[in-house]
Amino acid sequence: MLGSRFSFLWAAILVCTITGLAVGADDAPKTKAVEIDSFTLNLPESWKQTDVTSQFRKAQFEIPAVEDDPEPAELVVYYFGPQGGGGVEANVQRWVGQFDPDGREVKATTGESEQGKYVVVDVTGTYNKPIGPPIRQQTKPMPGARMLGVILHVAKGGNYFFKLTGPEKTVAQAADAFRASFGAKADDEKEYE
Repeated sequence: MLGSRFSFLWAAILVCTITGLAVGADDAPKTKAVEIDSFTLNLPESWKQTDVTSQFRKAQFEIPAVEDDPEPAELVVYYFGPQGGGGVEANVQRWVGQFDPDGREVKATTGESEQGKYVVVDVTGTYNKPIGPPIRQQTKPMPGARMLGVILHVAKGGNYFFKLTGPEKTVAQAADAFRASFGAKADDEKEYE
């Protein structure tokens, strides 16, 4: 009896291993370390680093579109100096304001990682996507969009602002990897007040 149970278990493990379903199989994407001033982001290798387009952008990345999404998502890391960029509440309100109020959904949380304390602003709806130079303040409506905005307070340097924007499905698929890149865990976060 014990022998037949063992044989069944061994066969099940073998089948799962062959099909890639083994318990504990690591399906996480391979990451690359990207150093930004005094901290490091561990981002999926598939996220393509692109040239920065302004002096306040420390880094920017293109995230491949998933399924039927019309375009890739973008992650930008901003830094305005140790005292720059405005306060947390002002940035939360500005990011929320970049979405049309009709149908907009907002969730804000706060947490702490090894990199520092942070606030996450998660907004879905119609994003008024900036186009052209910022001084022109032109936007294009992008329905079905999502933004994960993060204000990360780094001990050496102050606040860094991360903005992951794009089609909702693409951003949803990137959300866990984005949080993991700076050591955040959604399950450990508390509601932002």
